[in-house]
Amino acid sequence: MKVAILGTRGIPNNYGGFEQLAEKLSLFLVKKGIQVTVYNSDEHPYQRDEWNGVQIKHIFAKESKIGIWGTFIYDFLCLKDAVQKDFDIILNFGYAPSSLFFSLKRFSKAKFITNMDGLEWKRSKWNAALKKFMLFCEKRAVLKSDYLIADNPGIKEYFINKYKVDNISFIPYGADLFDNPQESFLKEFNLQPYSYYMMVARLEPENNIETILDGYVKSGAKEPFIIIGGLYNGFSKYLLEKFKNFENIKFIGGIYDYSKLSSLRWFSKLYFHGHSVGGTNPSLLEAMASNAYIVAHDNIFNKYVLGEDGFYFSSSEDVANIINNYTNKYREQFIQNNREKIKNVYNWEKVGEDYLKVFEKVL
Repeated sequence: MKVAILGTRGIPNNYGGFEQLAEKLSLFLVKKGIQVTVYNSDEHPYQRDEWNGVQIKHIFAKESKIGIWGTFIYDFLCLKDAVQKDFDIILNFGYAPSSLFFSLKRFSKAKFITNMDGLEWKRSKWNAALKKFMLFCEKRAVLKSDYLIADNPGIKEYFINKYKVDNISFIPYGADLFDNPQESFLKEFNLQPYSYYMMVARLEPENNIETILDGYVKSGAKEPFIIIGGLYNGFSKYLLEKFKNFENIKFIGGIYDYSKLSSLRWFSKLYFHGHSVGGTNPSLLEAMASNAYIVAHDNIFNKYVLGEDGFYFSSSEDVANIINNYTNKYREQFIQNNREKIKNVYNWEKVGEDYLKVFEKVL
């Protein structure tokens, strides 16, 4: 079997969830004796043609210079190259804008499998025209793909109900259980164990960062609140300005050292997860794997993952109430149950096996 993985910036992962999935899945498949090619942006820092047995194909993108048009060009050139090769499976992570070019599949014997990601058209950063475009890409991906992957049961239900599809499977992301917290990492940020709140997220409106911080301010809490995520977009500048006079709210940018990030999660008093339009979010799984005591936005996606093993909020008032009525009563139980979920459901070996079953099924 020969498999191509498209739709990410590339491996090894230094960006996000799809890149992590591409890395873990490709390594799993190579161990099974499958030939795997991952398509990398030409701007990816790793420039060799092979990585741990995975073939790497470098494709023009230049997103840093030409922005969104670089994404269109990259997705088109990746697909154009892949359909000319003798792949059995072309696995697409995401569908916008790549599904615009799915008609290229007529030039290939490969089966197109698409991971449909979250409800991209609901992201608040898009204007009305872009939301219509996202919906168009979504519909096109459904019609043109041989098989669909949903990373959350809520996403799977959405596609079944809206498009009446039966060629779809639920396969989540995975996470690695973290067991080596280092309290020394806290000194860098002048933090004390279990005496601070935190969240890890891209600073986008749909991740409810403003709602969470509004709630923290309303609570009158004195413990620090640290926000980890890149400070490079317009919304992050808005947040920095809005909360600049609250000295206990600390925007510390991105942290890419997994051990440091997981240790910060481990020792937090409460960990807030505000994502609302994605499916199964990798940062939530990593928090569960890092013994975090979790407060999540109240939506179907987060509830499918956490179940009863977390607290939920819908408004800033909810956040304030959770902080003001804090209890340690459920910490041990929630953490143990969430670790069991990572072990039994959200582990990379099982994710790999489930993808392989789908490949075999469609072939």
